[in-house]
Amino acid sequence: WYQRRVRGLTRQKDVFVPTTGKNVTWYNCGPTVYDASHMGHARSYITFDILRRIMSDYFGFNILYVMNITDIDDKIIYRARTKFLLDRYRGQMSSRDRSEVLSEIRESVEDFKVKMSKLTAEDPKLKMMQKVMTGLEPVLAQSEPDLGELLTLASMAMETWLDTRYGAEVTDHSIFAALTQHWESEFHTDLKELNVLPADVLTRVTDYVPEIVDYVQKIIDNGYAYASNGSVYFDSAAWRRDRGYLAKLKPESVGDLDALAEGEGKFSDVNSKEKKNQVDFALWKSSKPGEPFWDSPWGKGRPGWHIECSAMADSICNNKLDIHSGGEDLLFPHHDNEILQAEGYSNSKQWVNYFIHAGHLSIEGCKMSKSLKNFITIKDALKKNTGRQLRIHFLSHSWHGGLDYSESAMSEAVTTEKYFNDFFLLVKYHKSSLGEGISSFTKLSPLELKLYQNLQECQKTVHAALADSFDTPTAMRALKSLLSDSYTYLSGQKDSPNVRLLIQVAVYVTKILSVFGVVTSQDQIGFASAGEGAVSTDEVVLPFVRALSDFRDEVRTSARALKAHDILTKCDNLRDNVLPELGVRLEDRELGEPAVFKVDDKETLLREKKQRQEEIARKEKEKAEKAAAREKAAREKLEKGKLSPQDMFRTELYSAWDDQGLPTHNAKGAEVTQSQMKKLKKLQAAQEKLHKQYLQHISDLEI
Repeated sequence: WYQRRVRGLTRQKDVFVPTTGKNVTWYNCGPTVYDASHMGHARSYITFDILRRIMSDYFGFNILYVMNITDIDDKIIYRARTKFLLDRYRGQMSSRDRSEVLSEIRESVEDFKVKMSKLTAEDPKLKMMQKVMTGLEPVLAQSEPDLGELLTLASMAMETWLDTRYGAEVTDHSIFAALTQHWESEFHTDLKELNVLPADVLTRVTDYVPEIVDYVQKIIDNGYAYASNGSVYFDSAAWRRDRGYLAKLKPESVGDLDALAEGEGKFSDVNSKEKKNQVDFALWKSSKPGEPFWDSPWGKGRPGWHIECSAMADSICNNKLDIHSGGEDLLFPHHDNEILQAEGYSNSKQWVNYFIHAGHLSIEGCKMSKSLKNFITIKDALKKNTGRQLRIHFLSHSWHGGLDYSESAMSEAVTTEKYFNDFFLLVKYHKSSLGEGISSFTKLSPLELKLYQNLQECQKTVHAALADSFDTPTAMRALKSLLSDSYTYLSGQKDSPNVRLLIQVAVYVTKILSVFGVVTSQDQIGFASAGEGAVSTDEVVLPFVRALSDFRDEVRTSARALKAHDILTKCDNLRDNVLPELGVRLEDRELGEPAVFKVDDKETLLREKKQRQEEIARKEKEKAEKAAAREKAAREKLEKGKLSPQDMFRTELYSAWDDQGLPTHNAKGAEVTQSQMKKLKKLQAAQEKLHKQYLQHISDLEI
């Protein structure tokens, strides 16, 4: 009855069967915390939050959700080290000789240029480095450049220069911890803003080093790893001999040395002679000077990247996972190598039952790349759109396909949000007039029976979609179609709609959006208008708003009869300026019909008000600019009409003219040709018309 898509292993839809009843163990690859979280992270964590909520809140699975934090890694080491060295250098500049500092910065820039010269035109890093140089060169060319500004512009060049010379001196572990703790805290804040549920268990690599050491030792004992010069590598030849494969998820990538090198990290060499084979990968890395380290049987070192997930997942989930998730970019080598480690540790045939991978995210159609600075942080994205709007955008697209983050795509998400919200507010408006007792129950009309059938069809469609590989785009379309059916019903039932039926529709839609994490409370219809207490607030406020709205309707009716325009203006001001400040939306309808009122989010109303004012100002400005352009054109036309048509050709271009002022000979004495004369007559006729208009204008002014 329940299916889901599996990107790994079978690469097809398989029936989901947990290992133990309805209990599910799920391990999700978390972030490497060395910088701000970006929309690529949001793609994964919102996606898996949606899937997790559907499995637990809709299908009723009991999920143990584990996520790791990578807080030791080559990227972290380099970023922490260079930040420390750059900050120290900046702090020491004021007490050092200016010419010496300038000389060092120039030297770092020359090294930077040498690196640039080695890149091919197709290398995407070249464009980024050229952009750095474009900003740097004008400042470098100054005779007395500002050193602070210069260091900021040259930071990419200087961090490499400093790390090469002084990186080995950075030995204090707290320098690395300060960086990771800061960015981990920022990551959790971002997830909260996106309404992503926290993990049930969070594992940090630095907390699990003893477990990782034991894990690596057992893989060695089982014959699938070997120690070499203080490091430990997975023995790919031994594994291939016993199992016959090196990758289950993406076997076509075996031998991709670039992907393997990226997985090994900035400070590793895929061609290292420490390894028996190029495709062997590090389980434990011997720490070099300037790198954090822990004691181990093989000497001072630190965990490799792939080993952390295998060891920590097994530590929590007892060597068996129902689900393992991550971004599509983790398929190879990360997840494939995790499988080798875990199955090499336990001598099992299958470590994970179901792999799921979120699709890639692009930015305005272009591939997102953090290393190339082509990314948008979650915080920057949240300045433009709410977490709810981002989630709606994700829900409207396949979780395992590509997803584009763009202005037009987010505009669609905002429109979808408004479509749902307007419906919820309308139902709340009708609910406020719902009576009590037997009078609130009425016989269903054919239109109402039709809407009830639409509701049942929607429920079937949504259930089938969610059971078929979490097909949220189909589910979202079904919900919007149900709202469209509800509006169709309302258009034919304006005066006395069946409020209880509308409430049923709204409650169901709210329930599904709550499952998706779009609605943050299940105790209400629609989105919260004022935090968690929004339900009781609506119920208390709506009767007063109705009384005010009814009174305003009566005042407007009387004012129209008396032609009291000042009173009508005050009624408009109440609608447009006063009530939005109180979180109330008032919409006037056709003459004689009562206004529709809705308790809405105050910030939304004020934002809409500002947008309306900006649109009015834009139109007025556009109108004024067009009037000014017309006035300018009229002035230029009059100015042009000052010249008499008989005088217009009396210039150095010609040497003789007839009685009408038409040229007969050009400046060299040659006779004007017949075709030229035809054009000149046409120009003179046009000027004659302009001149007459000018003379008329002068005459009108005199009168």
